[in-house]
Amino acid sequence: MTHDVEERVETLWAAATAGDEYAAAGAALAALDAGMPMETLLLDVVAAVQSRVGREWAANRITVAQEHTATAVNERVLATLAHQPSARGKPDRGRVTVACVHGEWHAFPARLLAEVLRLRGWHVDYLGAQVPTPHLVAHLHRTDPDAVALSGSLAPRLPAAHAAITSCQAAGTPVLAGGAAFGPDGRYARLLGADAWAPDACAAADLLAGGPPPRRGTDGPPPHLAGPEYAALTGSAADLVRGVVAELTRRVPETASAYAERRLEHAAEDVAAIVDYLRAALYVDDPELFSSFAGWMAEVLTARGIPARVLLTVLEALAERLPGSPRALVMLERARDVARRHGTGDHWSRR
Repeated sequence: MTHDVEERVETLWAAATAGDEYAAAGAALAALDAGMPMETLLLDVVAAVQSRVGREWAANRITVAQEHTATAVNERVLATLAHQPSARGKPDRGRVTVACVHGEWHAFPARLLAEVLRLRGWHVDYLGAQVPTPHLVAHLHRTDPDAVALSGSLAPRLPAAHAAITSCQAAGTPVLAGGAAFGPDGRYARLLGADAWAPDACAAADLLAGGPPPRRGTDGPPPHLAGPEYAALTGSAADLVRGVVAELTRRVPETASAYAERRLEHAAEDVAAIVDYLRAALYVDDPELFSSFAGWMAEVLTARGIPARVLLTVLEALAERLPGSPRALVMLERARDVARRHGTGDHWSRR
């Protein structure tokens, strides 16, 4: 079976990266016809291909356009599989709402969970990407599910996840959190008060098989995690990004080349992402969150031929603009240590 799974992954990968949704759907249906269990197909083939898409983009082996294309094809594959008779168990387990937290556009993990839960006999309300918390709560009041599964892939969504968790619990619905945003061990899910956490769709379905997690109740106000540094950084984020990008063009002359306008657009995106992750780290008071992101960013930029000094310059410029934020300065220094350990590239190029 392992060998068969590997072959199916390669076939689907080839179709997805070629943008051939018909070949991709055909490959998935052929696996079903050959006797592959639906859950194996979902988790060991389709999910594996989607994870590979992310890794290949980060390594600069596929373009942004190819990444978007492959993701769109995989979403169509999921939709095709969802309409197969074998994709739905008898809905006798109960009702679960599956949604991404507000601001989270990476909906694939949530959609995958929804299909696995349907397969295992749950009535699932799948709400999709970036669901505003008030609308999520209104849905819970209308449908009274046994649990809500909240998905978050990016750490900057943690403040929104916190609001969603506490609001859902106040509405009387227990919360199962999942996704990379909550940390590899679920530490941020626990910190933010989620009733349960699962690392993947299979684990989430296994957990819910034992019944919805017990409700935590609302005995007191949610913990205040933001703090003054987080609030100050949030209020000044736009100005910080502009100032750091301007400093980058001064210290790294390559940005003033004839192609600078397009490249600076990407530089501003990267600086904004760095500020967002710093805000998230301040919110949960975890320097490791930011230093881990800095290491990932260094690898991504290096794969694109961007010198490590670009990231170092951004981190140094941020530190110079945050003299009254001691926690942020500690996080920035740790991140600079990570960046210094990465090699340098020769060119300023991006995506």
